[in-house]
Amino acid sequence: MGRDLSRRCAAEALGTAFLLAVVIGSGIMGERLAAGNLAIALLANTLATGTGLAALILTFGSISGAHFNPAVSLADAAQGNLPWRIVPLYVVAQVGGGFVGVGVAHAMFGVPIFTAATQARTGAGQVLGEFVATFGLLATISGTARTRPTAVPFAVGAYISAAYWFTSSTSFANPAVTLARAASDTFAGIRPADTPAFIVAQLLGAAAATVTFGWLVPALPKVHDRVEVLPKRGRDAA
Repeated sequence: MGRDLSRRCAAEALGTAFLLAVVIGSGIMGERLAAGNLAIALLANTLATGTGLAALILTFGSISGAHFNPAVSLADAAQGNLPWRIVPLYVVAQVGGGFVGVGVAHAMFGVPIFTAATQARTGAGQVLGEFVATFGLLATISGTARTRPTAVPFAVGAYISAAYWFTSSTSFANPAVTLARAASDTFAGIRPADTPAFIVAQLLGAAAATVTFGWLVPALPKVHDRVEVLPKRGRDAA
């Protein structure tokens, strides 16, 4: 593995770890402080996740593209912006980083490092919610990257914040996040038995959005072999 590819995979792992630490940690903190008010707990979880995700994309975007999500990596490869040979490496980094993030969040709050979640998230409505959530996420990335690429971090953070509330599933929209959250018996968890249906819906939603936006706006800027979040001038000045 080349040095550049090693850095990119490390960025995907570290970024996904921080993302899961944000999701799980804010869920635990929100639930503890909300005194049983689930709306307040979800609001706290939403604000932390949306803003944290935007910050992480800005931080790691110029290194790896800041996917943190196998569905995004697959869509990027399907559009010719990420070599297919790199996709498995990204996915392993994302899934592994996700579990590390869960473990770190649990350790910070004195929760057992890994515990199978008992939070039921099942039914056709929630599965449809994951399809819609992931379609919307990939649509946001695809549409914004084609017109205002530097706005992608803020658009993604804003979309995920909204999707926490308008989708029945509270918008996982990420297979790596779904798998990692199955190991957290906390506010943000999901029963392991419910993860396959979520992941299938997420992959179908990502595929549908990729096809749709490939037709709606076919011209996607090519920058090396990945979509850069930050323009070159911004990276050089950093």
